[in-house]
Amino acid sequence: MDLTFSPSEQAFRDELRQWLEANDPGAEPEHDEDAHFAWRRDWQRRLHEARWAGVDWPAEYGGRGATITEAAIFFEELARARAPLPANVLGLVIAGPTILRWGTGEQKERHLPAILSGQEIWCQGFSEPDAGSDLAALKTRAVQDGDAWMLTGQKVWTSAAQYSKWCMLVARTDPEVAKHKGLTYFLLDMEQDGVQVRPLRQLTGESEFNELFLEGARVPGENVLGGVGNGWQVALTTLMNERAGLAFFLQVRLRQVLDDLIEQAAHRDLLDDPVVADRLGELHLKAEVLRLTAYRGLAAIEKYGQPGPEGSLTKWMWSETNQELTQLAADLLGPEALTAGTRWSYELLRARGNSIEGGTTEILKNIVAERVLGLPRR
Repeated sequence: MDLTFSPSEQAFRDELRQWLEANDPGAEPEHDEDAHFAWRRDWQRRLHEARWAGVDWPAEYGGRGATITEAAIFFEELARARAPLPANVLGLVIAGPTILRWGTGEQKERHLPAILSGQEIWCQGFSEPDAGSDLAALKTRAVQDGDAWMLTGQKVWTSAAQYSKWCMLVARTDPEVAKHKGLTYFLLDMEQDGVQVRPLRQLTGESEFNELFLEGARVPGENVLGGVGNGWQVALTTLMNERAGLAFFLQVRLRQVLDDLIEQAAHRDLLDDPVVADRLGELHLKAEVLRLTAYRGLAAIEKYGQPGPEGSLTKWMWSETNQELTQLAADLLGPEALTAGTRWSYELLRARGNSIEGGTTEILKNIVAERVLGLPRR
């Protein structure tokens, strides 16, 4: 693994830094989720106009044709500048790459430009009330009706569903075969009577996640992605991109929160306490391990051509480390970290969901054990 940037990669980073310095996203709206999403959507529009949205997408589809290392640099620099993720991040990081891998020419032409521009927002309909991270256990049914499919069931923890035009959704089309084989991947138009969205309010007061109810939602046959019955393989592409794609943004964000906490501890003369110094030092070490592990995963993508199961490791490491970090902030800062409306109380409450979203820690441990370490199932 070589952590040295090539001259072209260095030039890419320098160009991006200059653009970010010249293009401040503006003040982040507070206490208004709709305004906050609109702010991120406008930010994506500006990124798109400057060709910084989907940098690693092929040039013929609106990207820059950047290398995967340059894509990692993009997310690192975005976080370093404390700029927000684009509003359509799920479209850019997972829907777009999945369509690029499995889509027909017509599907690519229809969906990719609107994903890049943020004109059409995407969400992900995988998790269900009784099938959390066990995707193969889902119960949402799809029944063929002429040249279309009628979907009935429920999804949950669907991020940004209330703003989405499209949903990448997996449903069971054949209940008679093994549970991994009877699945099909659909591109669902959210704007129809058969789709109902119900926001879920979380500890922070926000409604990032939603329940999704499907009652005879219609999907035309041309919106099947990857072929009927091939949903498991298509979904694996989505999941691997999800867990690998944001690792570089998250590890920089973690580093920034840790640095902010160290600064707060210094103001309170806590750094001379050996227990505090030891706990902060351990978090520093874990942040560095996370950064290097993300780059190790990048090397694997360069070798094999697509994200592998190693992405589960970075997501697991980030979620546990971020929870430890925010808990330490509460231990060191006391009432300030437990007072509603403060930055540190938000960090503490929001971190509670880290070990659930994007795959629960228990499921990720199984993936790492079986598919990375090669351990037996039992």
